Amino acid sequence: MKLAVAGATGVVGTHVVDVARERGHEAVALARSVGVDLTSGAGLVERLAGVDAVVDVTSTASQRRAVAEAFFGGVTTNLIDAGQRAGVGHHVALSIVGIDDVPSGYYRGKLLQERLLAAGAQPWSVLRATQFHEFAEQALHLAAVGPFSFVPRMLSQPVAAREVAEALVDLAEAGPSGRVPDLAGPERLDVPSLSRRLVRARGLGRRVVGVRLPGAAGRAMRSGALTPGSDGPRGRTTFAEWLASTS
Repeated sequence: MKLAVAGATGVVGTHVVDVARERGHEAVALARSVGVDLTSGAGLVERLAGVDAVVDVTSTASQRRAVAEAFFGGVTTNLIDAGQRAGVGHHVALSIVGIDDVPSGYYRGKLLQERLLAAGAQPWSVLRATQFHEFAEQALHLAAVGPFSFVPRMLSQPVAAREVAEALVDLAEAGPSGRVPDLAGPERLDVPSLSRRLVRARGLGRRVVGVRLPGAAGRAMRSGALTPGSDGPRGRTTFAEWLASTS
């Protein structure tokens, strides 16, 4: 099978490429370095020649709704259109657990991505996953002043990025499946405490301050809205195991 990976150099994308190649598939990156612009669609049709499935794990740094919707809407539309022209039979996308219940600009972009796939003519699959173990370190830089990192108080059920990649390649191999059960990690944990554990393990010398995000989004995050509300697949790797393997 030939897989095209959008976001191939990101946290999950690098694992998707590795897993696909380990299983004997051909994995090609959709990136500017090979003449592809996902936001404009330039070079996509040519790069998708002979591709069986696209795996989209793209992301944007912006939390603003207008920016997130423009990014995810544009990239998804371009991938669908180019995929149909190139004869790609399956579009696999990664989304996020709980985004219906958290009024965040970024999550509105992800919801738009899901709606476009569901309304499009190309066969599709969507996997929602919880935050990755790496989020504990990413959170240190969201709001940092001197040695202090102000980390949002929220409940998470973090999962290993490698296991998310395995699930995405599983979907590509299985064929179009629509939205599949949510994937989460094995433990429900508080994000500031995870960031503190990471700081200690890596000797980063930062002070982590848990902060309550305002409004409905903050309340939802603290209540566990971004954790699964029903049974489903669970990752194997705990945060402690991941931290030990990466420190």
